[in-house]
Amino acid sequence: MRPIPRPAMRRAVVLLPNGFTLANLFFGIFAIVKAARGEYIEAGWCVIFGGVMDALDGRVARATRTGSQFGVELDSLVDAISFGVAPAFIMYFSVLNRDSWAWLVCFAYIACVVMRLARFNVEQGGRAKTHFHGLPSPAAGMTLATYYWFTQTSWYHFVDGWPWHTVLPGVMLTLSFLMISHVLYPAMPRIGLRNIRGIVGSILLFAAVVAIFVEPLRYAFPILVAYVAYGLLRTIFFGLMDRLPTGDPLMDDEDDEEPDEYSLRRDVEVVDTPVRERRGRRPRRGANFPKSIPRPGPKEESE
Repeated sequence: MRPIPRPAMRRAVVLLPNGFTLANLFFGIFAIVKAARGEYIEAGWCVIFGGVMDALDGRVARATRTGSQFGVELDSLVDAISFGVAPAFIMYFSVLNRDSWAWLVCFAYIACVVMRLARFNVEQGGRAKTHFHGLPSPAAGMTLATYYWFTQTSWYHFVDGWPWHTVLPGVMLTLSFLMISHVLYPAMPRIGLRNIRGIVGSILLFAAVVAIFVEPLRYAFPILVAYVAYGLLRTIFFGLMDRLPTGDPLMDDEDDEEPDEYSLRRDVEVVDTPVRERRGRRPRRGANFPKSIPRPGPKEESE
């Protein structure tokens, strides 16, 4: 059996993270198709599976050291579909299609997802490794995608009297605001047995995983809502606004960063002086100095 050439093996390893990203895209498109057919439970599962693929592609890229700018941009484009367009379609077809203006709510949500992903790309590194600047788009998308699951459980009968048709547009707009807000969300809960916080985090994470695994239709939506509320309440009560990354790309003005042509011509005056070149000889010393800038004397050169 002939061994696999090292360049071919390396190429396969590089393509592996992008394979998970494209699998995320597959589930996002499939979720849209399922939502259009009225199969909302299956559509929610597609968004969940897309979230699993999204979590794996980054970890595989770091484990194999094959991360690239191409992978980052591809991941953001795919996330815009899987956690922006697909959940908005699920909500529109299942709940919001009674009103002619409801598509504007879906547009606002998708627009905030796109801005959230663009800001994440700008803020790669730093706090993005331990905290998310704003609600992560996968969490927002999975929250909307699992709402229909919750309506099919016995728990929903306790809140069936609520005006959900009126409340849900507000929920979508709230999630949209949180994605582009200054609220910090932990990337992963602190787990371990060294301190109280680690022990509590380990217990909560284990309980959430077991609950979703045993009865996903009943527990997925409440747990995701709890995560959304946790970051917001934590920011309000503990005042984490002052721990933000430096600057906010959403508030940057491109005109403030790039000077115009007039200021460049006013501040910098460059006078081109032709250099006398002789065959077989180097140009005369100092011949290429601009006329507007005096040549330094011997004292200035020694300093």
